[in-house]
Amino acid sequence: MTDSKNNFHSFAEFYPYYLREHQHPTCRRLHLLGSLLVVATLIWALLSASPMLLWALPVIGYGFAWVGHFFFEKNRPATFRHPLYSFIGDWVMAKDMLTGRLPL
Repeated sequence: MTDSKNNFHSFAEFYPYYLREHQHPTCRRLHLLGSLLVVATLIWALLSASPMLLWALPVIGYGFAWVGHFFFEKNRPATFRHPLYSFIGDWVMAKDMLTGRLPL
């Protein structure tokens, strides 16, 4: 981290901060559920040739994540200040949970 305003120069600097903002297990699980549902919905949209389903992707992905933050973590989602790094962080955290690097 470069200063008190959380300006990051790289994702490697950002990710430890991101993990601190996702300490509650239910928040992490909701992020993972949202990410997996996004993948499933994307596949379904492509296989069924239903492009309207693509509009649901942000609602599904962010909906589950924001419930985790507002009701369990009780903090502001990092995506409000760091949208790109947070998007990447969602997928890295999902990979880390699915591979056992982070506890579910």
